[in-house]
Amino acid sequence: MSAPTTIDPVERARDAAARESWAEAYALLHAHDRHPSRGLTADDLSVLADAAWWSGHVDESVTARLRAHAGYLAADDHRGAGLAAWWLHYEYLGLGRPAAAAGWLHRARHHLEGLPDCPEQCFLAWSDAEEAQARGDHEAALAAARRMTGLALDSGSPDLLALSRQAESGVLLAAGRRTEALALLDDAMCAVSAGELSGVFTGWLFCLALTQCMDAADFGRAVEWTNAAMEWCAPPWSGRPQEDGREARTETAGAPTPTPLAPAPTPLPMTVPSGENPFRGVCRAHRVEVLDLLGAWALAEAEARQACREVPVDCLESAAAAYYAAGDVQRRQGRLDEAAVSYGHAHELGRIPQPGLALLRLAQGRADAAVAGIDLALACRGRADHDVLGLARLLAARTEVALAVRDVSGAAEAAADLDALAGDVPLLRALADTALGSVALARRTADALSPLRRALAGWLELRVPYEAAQVRMLLAAADRAAGDEEAARLELGTARAVFERLGAVPDARRAAALLSAGARRRLPGGLTAREAEVLRLVASGGTNKDIARALVISEHTVARHLNNIFAKLGVGSRAAATAYAYAHGLL
Repeated sequence: MSAPTTIDPVERARDAAARESWAEAYALLHAHDRHPSRGLTADDLSVLADAAWWSGHVDESVTARLRAHAGYLAADDHRGAGLAAWWLHYEYLGLGRPAAAAGWLHRARHHLEGLPDCPEQCFLAWSDAEEAQARGDHEAALAAARRMTGLALDSGSPDLLALSRQAESGVLLAAGRRTEALALLDDAMCAVSAGELSGVFTGWLFCLALTQCMDAADFGRAVEWTNAAMEWCAPPWSGRPQEDGREARTETAGAPTPTPLAPAPTPLPMTVPSGENPFRGVCRAHRVEVLDLLGAWALAEAEARQACREVPVDCLESAAAAYYAAGDVQRRQGRLDEAAVSYGHAHELGRIPQPGLALLRLAQGRADAAVAGIDLALACRGRADHDVLGLARLLAARTEVALAVRDVSGAAEAAADLDALAGDVPLLRALADTALGSVALARRTADALSPLRRALAGWLELRVPYEAAQVRMLLAAADRAAGDEEAARLELGTARAVFERLGAVPDARRAAALLSAGARRRLPGGLTAREAEVLRLVASGGTNKDIARALVISEHTVARHLNNIFAKLGVGSRAAATAYAYAHGLL
């Protein structure tokens, strides 16, 4: 009998790579490469580099790629050397080494630009499109993206064709050609959802599409592709989207309140565990933003914490986004100290934590800091060629902050800018109508109800509960101004129920106070509705700081209200004012 044939480990590694079993391929090639007598070809070194990258060994990936480039160069294979050089550009860029990245991109051009058209030149065209986009040269960016598409079509590669569609979509979107852009994006994502692409291109397309959808404020697509991305990322990872059509779960009833995020964002691990999907943390960070808008706050915070553990070292901006989103959740729940810590972590990782930080300062009664922070963020923002949603949120916050300091003209200017930016994009339109309605309400004009009702309809259509409840609060004020007390009570009651479900404690208290204020049309002692709110909070034991947070006003304003209350009621202490409130049924 003959002895069984032993399969060469390199052949086994190639087979594992073809199946996208990257941990297996890495283990086999890494073990083989440790023996000096066993050489690896340039192609095998490229496979080792890919397997190391997928397995989280970023430094080893770069080292293997450098050796692969040298091997291709020694064999006078300029296509192989050019592709290896482009990948080194990509990896060095992710590692925060732009000079090294620029050098390898130049070398990739040197290898590939003189050759006849070939698939590897797609990557150069992609880089050309991104560089032109960064310069604001939409015409050059579009020409490069379309050259990429032509090369991809000639190559017959589904991977390259889908990526080129996405690249062209991004250029068109930045140029304001939204309908064409989204049609191309949908085309690219069809290949993703059908499982037609390799793992790295599937991951790229998910990351690029999710960023594009959120930046463009296309919330419907963001929800759909976030769910699909997390299904694809879910362990055990097979490299293909799951076919059972299941969507990622949102918040479950009775979910425990998550613990705060880790106290420090650094140092993050240089690797992710072997066999992990390096796109998981990035996709999860996008999911946090979606869950936040959908009102699944407990799950959003838990996912943010997980995303910060999972992101690779070259994707720290995703961890920053997760910390920022967690800060937003904590702020709206009244957990102001925790929110400050989360925003601080986001800032440490390179993200400007606005407008969340300005709204936090407003909640803390630091109105001047809120105004300064939001104005500086808008001044640094510049044009809205991309991340339209980010600019829209800044303008919405600028409106809110300006109204809080009684700068109605400033609020009106910000709302008008937001209105011009919004167009007919549903999420932006809801933001703009909310801002327009709040300004009209502050001006005590009769046309506040119309934009506020449009805003409420928009938020309900998008299934964004917190913002819808905030609009209901504004509608209640408009209804009361119009003399419709019953409509006001209905809006306040619904808003209060939503705030309580979300855990938005300050807003729930404010809604409850306004409901109580409306229970008596004529207040004793000549008190105004706002003074009665302040008095109720005093009677419940609130300090000036507590009251300022609950009513989103400054402590100075609370003190002024208290002086007026004491004068009107003829009392000289908080205890006497509390006794008056009990005696006259104000509680």
